[in-house]
Amino acid sequence: MKPKLINSIEEMFAIRKHLTGVIGFVPTMGFLHEGHLSLVREAKKQTDIVIVSIFVNPTQFSANEDLSEYPRNIERDIELLTDLEVDHIFFPTDEQMYPEDYKTWVDVDKITQVLCGRSRPTHFRGVTTIVTKLMNIIDPDIMFMGEKDFQQLVVLRQMAKDLNFRTKIVGCSIVREKDGLALSSRNKYLSPDGRKKALCLNKSLLLAQKLFSGNVVSSNKIISHMTDLIEDNEGIIDYIEVLEPKTLEHIPELISGCRIALAVVVENTRLIDNIKIV
Repeated sequence: MKPKLINSIEEMFAIRKHLTGVIGFVPTMGFLHEGHLSLVREAKKQTDIVIVSIFVNPTQFSANEDLSEYPRNIERDIELLTDLEVDHIFFPTDEQMYPEDYKTWVDVDKITQVLCGRSRPTHFRGVTTIVTKLMNIIDPDIMFMGEKDFQQLVVLRQMAKDLNFRTKIVGCSIVREKDGLALSSRNKYLSPDGRKKALCLNKSLLLAQKLFSGNVVSSNKIISHMTDLIEDNEGIIDYIEVLEPKTLEHIPELISGCRIALAVVVENTRLIDNIKIV
């Protein structure tokens, strides 16, 4: 049976009012891949009713970014979610989410100004605003998000805590292709040669883990080795950072449990990835 497709906020409110049990929620921008589907499967395991939103959020794109070219295929998305027996799909229009007189924004301080926030200064305001709206509309018990967008996960957890949302946010492991490339809707922009070059992101993260396992702990030294590997593959580095995972603050030496996050441009496509150092 196909999931119920819900286009209006009022209809979502009306349906949510009658739902019982533990409600799971997976927010997406559509063009679903195995990474998204892994979140849905986890939601199916942990909750009684699963709602997936599909909304390409215009406010998290900068003027020079790929909103108009962002891939969309709602028919295919519905088929995939039908196979996973999702209960409801929330698929609102831009006009529903941002009516003409819209004036309210949600800002999280400091942790949105580092990493991706440096090169995409308006991005996280768009993310935190749309997720606040979706959490208010759907009122889930648990929201499932991928760890590939690690900064986003940290920012949204901070937002949910600060604004007293009752929703628990569960982070799920990065899903990769067999060759190690992290799944992303933007991978489709890469040529076959560019896709091979994009493997430098994961390879550099694995190199960092290998160096740490060999007792190299200097962040600068490890970042230098990662930089060489990425630049040898014609990647243009936006950032490579060694982070304390809750505050996103730079740490000078690697310790077990820290994160290394990076953003690299390959063939004009900006890709992100990260690893938990163990």
